[in-house]
Amino acid sequence: MNHYFPPTYRLSLTAGEHSARHIRRIVRSLLDEWELAQLTDAVELGVTELVANVVRHVPDRRCVLLLLRSAAGVRVEVADNCPQPPCVPAELSPEAEGGRGLVLLDAVVDKWGVGAAGSGGKTVWFECGV
Repeated sequence: MNHYFPPTYRLSLTAGEHSARHIRRIVRSLLDEWELAQLTDAVELGVTELVANVVRHVPDRRCVLLLLRSAAGVRVEVADNCPQPPCVPAELSPEAEGGRGLVLLDAVVDKWGVGAAGSGGKTVWFECGV
């Protein structure tokens, strides 16, 4: 009996100013391997924004990045131990004081959201389909 387990990639890290660049390389390589190269631009931008938010807003900068491949595309999750949800303006707009990264995220991914993480923190996720 042949079971299909979707490919996953998990990375625990303490994010720094240059982390996003290294993570983008990993994402690009995984998407190529998973034959989802057409999603590279959107996923790289999304990962960059989520990791930048960890650097800016999570005191210890620790997070877990999870990439999940599915038949429909890819899901990316970034979990941290900070319970403070991301600043989401009432209306996503490029002129807003905060949340500009979320405006970009909203523009390039199919859907995104925020959920509770088991550590008392949060998980910010997005999905991109083929």
